[in-house]
Amino acid sequence: MSDASTIKGAFLAGASLLYQNKEYINELNVFPVPDGDTGTNMSMTLKSACDAVNAVSDNNIEEVCKAIASGSLRGARGNSGVIMSQILRGFTNHLKTEKKITEKLFFESISKAKETAYKAVVKPKEGTILTVIAALAEKAEEVKDLDCSYIEKLEKIVEYGDEVLQKTPDMLPILKEAGVVDSGGQGLIYFAKGVLAYLKGEKIDVAFDEKSSVKTTNINLKVVEDQDIKFGYCTECIINTATKFKENATNEIIEYLNTIGDSLVVVGDDEYIKIHVHTNHPGRVFEKGLEYGFLTNLKVDNLKLEHQEKVIKDAEKKAKEFAKNINTEVKKPVKLKEYGFIAVSNGEGLTALFNDVGCDKVITGGQTMNPSTDDFLKAIDEVYAKNIFIFPNNSNIIMAAKQAKEITKDKNIFVIETKNVLQGISCLAYYTECSSADEIVEEFNDTISKMKTIQTTYSIRDTVIDGIDIKENDYISIGDSGLLSTNADIEKSIFDAYEKIREDKDAVISIYYGQDIKESDANKIESEFKNRYKNIDTQVIKGEQPVYYYYISIE
Repeated sequence: MSDASTIKGAFLAGASLLYQNKEYINELNVFPVPDGDTGTNMSMTLKSACDAVNAVSDNNIEEVCKAIASGSLRGARGNSGVIMSQILRGFTNHLKTEKKITEKLFFESISKAKETAYKAVVKPKEGTILTVIAALAEKAEEVKDLDCSYIEKLEKIVEYGDEVLQKTPDMLPILKEAGVVDSGGQGLIYFAKGVLAYLKGEKIDVAFDEKSSVKTTNINLKVVEDQDIKFGYCTECIINTATKFKENATNEIIEYLNTIGDSLVVVGDDEYIKIHVHTNHPGRVFEKGLEYGFLTNLKVDNLKLEHQEKVIKDAEKKAKEFAKNINTEVKKPVKLKEYGFIAVSNGEGLTALFNDVGCDKVITGGQTMNPSTDDFLKAIDEVYAKNIFIFPNNSNIIMAAKQAKEITKDKNIFVIETKNVLQGISCLAYYTECSSADEIVEEFNDTISKMKTIQTTYSIRDTVIDGIDIKENDYISIGDSGLLSTNADIEKSIFDAYEKIREDKDAVISIYYGQDIKESDANKIESEFKNRYKNIDTQVIKGEQPVYYYYISIE
């Protein structure tokens, strides 16, 4: 086995182990913002690098290292994801300098990983993933000259890193109050343990499957609830340029972003600069970036909304596995059809419905796993139509869809700003081909304006939202403009919500029941609608969506 293939295999094993434990990492996420997505962000960062690594030769160390560095940076998501990309960048940039990997080079590379990560963070904070990579580097320096095998040395390094991880609550008061270790540091340790297991010759399944159940923590939820989010939007982008960036560009960007946000990470090279910042003004971030080049990989997440959703519902449902048959070659038709459709869906029943109403491509995703711009670009490539309509079906996904539209040059892309899957399904269900794409857009927007939706889930703890007291385990029903009702009885929650948005013109109510609901229970809800509202037609549909017990559309 070549050194290149060893690095490749070790990286894929580390990435896989982190992915398998991403929900547990999400559960630990209380710093810097308690939005429950550190595991998702880190795993998606590594997934991007895995795709790049799998595309290069097993026999070229430099190619493998470049793929890890570039793939992780371009796919970096969230604070910990960007820092993880810099850890990998520092490690691989040093490793690729030689044709043969020695113990000395390997251990030196761990120190370079630490140096690169610390340089990337504008205001380094101890008790985080930075502390853990520093511990790994410190131990690597200490054990490199010991008289034992390199595997024994690596075991000592990873064991020490884990010990320091357990001490992070003593370094960050918020971790101690919540009763957890740092989530980013935990992700790094999972990655390191995966690498070690591979190098020890243990059989590692490198498929991105979630096989381990979510561990239970004794997290102090009150600490999470009470955190004040000063800057509301996690904002990211990559600035690209056809020529080299002017000298001091990175410092100028950092100086400006420090005036409008925090949690700032800015990294890059001669060709691109990656920005991550928490701010109340995402537009200003993008405007500043445009002064230096063109933008790709734009992403804005509403941290306050994500925090709210973490408080009121169980966000630990497993996301769907990544799209199957991703490497299957598809023969493209010679002639493009006139219109095509792409939708985002979060349940097997809902996905089947999209297929039934003529959707060409369904992307798995939703609130707990937002598809990236790259996911949309791949879907666009697989839909053989001149004009393609995209239904994001979630407010947090619209920007990624629009970015894909801007990048696509060989097809006409129309992003229909659907906020949930019900709007997307109705658009396609009532679709009639018009004389132009613009008329179709108008028809879709008209369909959305004429319908109302209710989404029912439950609260995992006591809280207050929009002035409404919510108790733990209460059923909460959310409408198109916010929270409608809450009740210990799910039926009362649904009908209280409907009464607040009911209109005499309501004609059809469709009840989509989730993966945790029995059909018989959904039929009871339908029967009650029939009993209460004699002039409204009703139907029950198996949606199989996670998190939400019911999606209800009113038309």
